[in-house]
Amino acid sequence: MSAHTRVPLADAPRAAERGQLRIFLGAAPGVGKTFAMLQAAHAQLQQALDVRVGVVETHNRTQTDALLVGLAQQPLKRFDSAGTTLFEMDLGGILERPPRLVLVDDLAHENAPGSRHAKRWQDVQELLSAGIDVFATVNVYHLESLNDQVREITGVRVRDTVPDWILQESDEIVLVDLPVRELAERLRDAMSFVPDRTGIVFDAFFSPTNLTVLRELAMRTAAAQIDADLNKRYRQQGMDAPTVRGRLVLGIDGDIQAERLVRHACRVADRRNMPWSVVHVDIGSERDEERLGRLQAAQRLAERLGGEVVSLRGGSVAETLIEHAHARRASMLLVGCSRTGLRRRLHLGRSVAQRLLASGTGLEICVLDAPTERAASPRQLPTAIRWREYLLAPIAVALAAPIALALSRLLELPNISLIFLAAVLVVAVRSSLGPALACAGLSFLAYNLLFLEPLMSLKIHRQQDVLTLLFFLLMAALTGNLASRQRTQLQALRQTQSETAALLDLSRKLTAASDRQAVLDVTSQHFSHWPDVEVSLQAPGAHGIWQVEAGLDRPLSEQERAAADWSWQHDQPSGLGTETLPHGRWWWWPLSNGDGPLVLLGVTPRNGRPLPPEMRRLIAALGQPVAQALTRSQLAQALEAARLHGRTEELRSALLASVSHDLRTPLTAMRGSIDSLLMLGDQIPPTDRRELLEGTRDEAERLDRYIQNLLDMTRLGHGGLKLARDWVAPVDIVAGALQRLRPVLAPLQVDVKVPEELPLLYVHAALIEQALVNVLENAARFSPSKGRMEVRVDVDENELRIRVADQGPGIPKDERERIFDMFYTAGRGDRGGQGTGLGLAICQGMLGAHGGRVTVGEGLEGLGASLTLHLPLHPQPQMDDDRS
Repeated sequence: MSAHTRVPLADAPRAAERGQLRIFLGAAPGVGKTFAMLQAAHAQLQQALDVRVGVVETHNRTQTDALLVGLAQQPLKRFDSAGTTLFEMDLGGILERPPRLVLVDDLAHENAPGSRHAKRWQDVQELLSAGIDVFATVNVYHLESLNDQVREITGVRVRDTVPDWILQESDEIVLVDLPVRELAERLRDAMSFVPDRTGIVFDAFFSPTNLTVLRELAMRTAAAQIDADLNKRYRQQGMDAPTVRGRLVLGIDGDIQAERLVRHACRVADRRNMPWSVVHVDIGSERDEERLGRLQAAQRLAERLGGEVVSLRGGSVAETLIEHAHARRASMLLVGCSRTGLRRRLHLGRSVAQRLLASGTGLEICVLDAPTERAASPRQLPTAIRWREYLLAPIAVALAAPIALALSRLLELPNISLIFLAAVLVVAVRSSLGPALACAGLSFLAYNLLFLEPLMSLKIHRQQDVLTLLFFLLMAALTGNLASRQRTQLQALRQTQSETAALLDLSRKLTAASDRQAVLDVTSQHFSHWPDVEVSLQAPGAHGIWQVEAGLDRPLSEQERAAADWSWQHDQPSGLGTETLPHGRWWWWPLSNGDGPLVLLGVTPRNGRPLPPEMRRLIAALGQPVAQALTRSQLAQALEAARLHGRTEELRSALLASVSHDLRTPLTAMRGSIDSLLMLGDQIPPTDRRELLEGTRDEAERLDRYIQNLLDMTRLGHGGLKLARDWVAPVDIVAGALQRLRPVLAPLQVDVKVPEELPLLYVHAALIEQALVNVLENAARFSPSKGRMEVRVDVDENELRIRVADQGPGIPKDERERIFDMFYTAGRGDRGGQGTGLGLAICQGMLGAHGGRVTVGEGLEGLGASLTLHLPLHPQPQMDDDRS
């Protein structure tokens, strides 16, 4: 029987959209992980939970096969590759009909070519993102951080690995354990199966000693998760963890132990439960393709293990690491053992580790030594010699020697050495340190052969000449080294300046972009200047179909669309150069804010090769201001919508408040007149009866005008006011308005001055008449009884003006602009009671729709005010004199 130790990692309620992950961890095959997982699945099945077997490898074991009975199984998906048929878990089939719980065996399994993901643990991540719970199994030697340690113990490199953060983010770990003797007997009796694809030799890998060590690693891994769970419980209670975590900073270079350092840093950070960063300091030195590849592989490994990858530039590796560690409040700094060659000795004889120990005050400095057999292996330390640069050394000496011979008659012997020093400096500036040192050595020989007695001989007779030669060699080496370092630092600064300038230029352009499309166009235009890549900015449209919003518009293959879908759904990069759907031409990077992706940035290299990490990080850095600009445009749109909504609510409230009074007044008067007629009937004299009926008619007309104003204002606000233009005589418009307001204007003296000959207006006659009615009614309300009102029509070459002037209280100059605001009313001398305040606002809107305007001026004889309607004139139509 196996011993099961359950380690809960998260008792807090989980997010509703993400499933829970339970991992069954064991030291080796045969401990009973699959058996324990199936038993747990049956327990869930008894609770009426929908359980489905995604993939389970029983290896024909009778007891394990028996537990599959009663469990629904998802048929495996077939893949044909290189004449071989492989069967993998059907991820798409599970997602089409998602169950509540899926069983997945062997998290470290590598999927067949053509699968959606390269690794099975990536399939599990997608299941969890879909809200499906997962039970999974894994052996401890498959953990990525333990890969080097397992190799040192067993002598075998395990190829299939699982990132440690999978365990750290799981909701529960079940440690399945067996005593070493029982496990060894089970393996020996072939009760379990070791897959051939692991490349593990049975007797060597699963020896009792190795099984003991693997068992210890499994227990220590489970114990580390218990510590993590304890700290999580403290955080949930709002309390600080018992110990201060700090941060671990690892400094790496492109040497052979970079990946080993990353794995060691991951293990140390897990044991101490602290975040960790992997830092590479670029001092501008030249790196061959192999060193660059090792550096990039180590950085990708750190990302998979959950570490932060940081690239810095500086003149000193040690100083830059210390500054970064202090800036990130790190407590521990880890580096590898530095090389001890000539180039290291030239840096004042101290390695990076020694400088860190001397200057890293307040930091725990750890130096990990490289294995002896690896350090001694000459095949693993290749150097790419740039012969073209080394050819500069003899060429420079060959040019300096005749110049020195020509000047030897004019200069003292010590001054001749300056010519060779100049040659060394030229070589150092044009190449690197190696060619500069070679030039220094050749210059030493040439100076000895050509200028020191005896000539053409390496012998030196005078002691002062020996001292001269030694100082010459020392100065040549130092000046060459300094010149080379200055050159490499200058190159690094130029590259940094270029990247910073690109970021500033993009940020400056994005600042001027006002909406989403402008932001996307600016981004596409910025990337279009890059010669090595093409970009496309896409977003899912209707029915999930990808639509190109800016940049390159190229059809996507099925795999490229699947990679884009996955990147959008999971807010993670995918495609070319990643481990998720890498078979395609596009690398997808989602530009996101806190709520999810805003747009998908697709990058396709022109050479078809995966993008280097430096370019990917630069694109990611440039994507941040783009995402911020998109978020800003969304916020601007949301704020504008909120402002309009608030304005609408304000107008609605004002309208209801105004209408509730102004509509009730004429209704009350009408109702009173009608009640009097009904109650008194024939008792009312004919004269009074007629007066009541005329009053009712006047109030009805007043009510009709209010309602018409409200309808006109609604049409103006919603853009529903249609202009049915026609040629109309201005005198007809004036006459129609005066006729409609005859009862209102009866108490006033109205003077109408209209010229006999006026051009025709090309307007909507009813609207212009309504606008004039509003102006006349407004003037009548504020005019005193028996007061005078004037209606004058003037014309010039460009416009026709209808002026309405009264003798009311007038309008102060500071209020003349406000009278056209909706719901604004003035109560000075208002004979007709307070109105809705919509009349003049509607008047302005109607004339504005015709290209006209309304102005305010002085009234008659220094009293009152005047409102003038300005209407543009159009070319007059041709009159047909023919009679039909």
